[in-house]
Amino acid sequence: MAQQIRDIMTADPVEVAPHVPVVDVAQRMRDEDIGAVLVIEDGYLRGLVTDRDLVVRVLAEGDGVGGRTVGEACSEDLLTVAPDDDVSRVITLARHRAVRRLPVVENNQPVGIVSLGDLAVERDTDSALADISAADPNE
Repeated sequence: MAQQIRDIMTADPVEVAPHVPVVDVAQRMRDEDIGAVLVIEDGYLRGLVTDRDLVVRVLAEGDGVGGRTVGEACSEDLLTVAPDDDVSRVITLARHRAVRRLPVVENNQPVGIVSLGDLAVERDTDSALADISAADPNE
């Protein structure tokens, strides 16, 4: 059983700049079968945008997506964790803050991302979330 986040995180997560159009980010999420992208500005983590953020913060406004950037849609007040953090500690943090995805940062640089699904697969292999997270993507 892994003890540190580095053992279960997705290394080298997809990163985009804040000026990238939301349409491009949504297409990349679709093409790479991912639900979250890190928003990086000048080499530093500025935010995190999820598929849900795109729906709630852009599509739900009903004004169309033309000209909208990922910087407008991303969450900026992020809880981050370190690669050496204990998995149990991160589970507690995620539960307490009610977050589903956590950027992994080392020396002020993003190095990965860990999701509730990753944590479930690691610690609760019999759960429905672990089964769903470990399954092949739908086509």
